[in-house]
Amino acid sequence: MADKLNCWEYQNCGREPGGTMADDLGICPVATAMRYDGDNSGRAGGRVCWTIPVSSSNPSLKSCVDKACSDCAFFRRVQFEEEQPTIRERKVTTLPPVITVAEIA
Repeated sequence: MADKLNCWEYQNCGREPGGTMADDLGICPVATAMRYDGDNSGRAGGRVCWTIPVSSSNPSLKSCVDKACSDCAFFRRVQFEEEQPTIRERKVTTLPPVITVAEIA
């Protein structure tokens, strides 16, 4: 499987610290939300962007969260990548040893 991308890498928005659009549009609050660092194997809030609250202090997220998460291709990708398939193990039953007629006599 390919490396797990953060939202700014997937969307190619350039709004991460040092990104190509950070000076013009500002740094996205998701890229600096360190309380979420490591969640879903992401940096900062990069793989839980839908959990970052939108408020008047970070209206720049409004365009990301105006649509339902189920409509977001990145949300579906993270959901798919983080889903742990159920592994069914085949139970091996041990049969009792076979006793021959010679052993009984």
